[in-house]
Amino acid sequence: MRPVCTYTDFFVVCTGQNPRQTKAIFDEVHARLKRDERQIPRSVEGATEATWIIADYLDLVLHVFTPEARGFYRLEELWGDVPSVEVDAAATA
Repeated sequence: MRPVCTYTDFFVVCTGQNPRQTKAIFDEVHARLKRDERQIPRSVEGATEATWIIADYLDLVLHVFTPEARGFYRLEELWGDVPSVEVDAAATA
């Protein structure tokens, strides 16, 4: 995100198929970052509704959307001038 964004280095944007899955994605990322990297988010918003969960890990901001919310907010268009990397599937450990 640098140099166009001063408050974080990376956005991670992903999609779950429904609110239950977006919450599960967030819960897994949160658990692994806490366990493996000893990182907890500075703040988390949207976990109750789980249509758009945003977690601020300072250097990284995690966005987990339902398909409808991702289409509505279109972060990729808002930050279209920032280089992106697409990942097809998560690695399991």
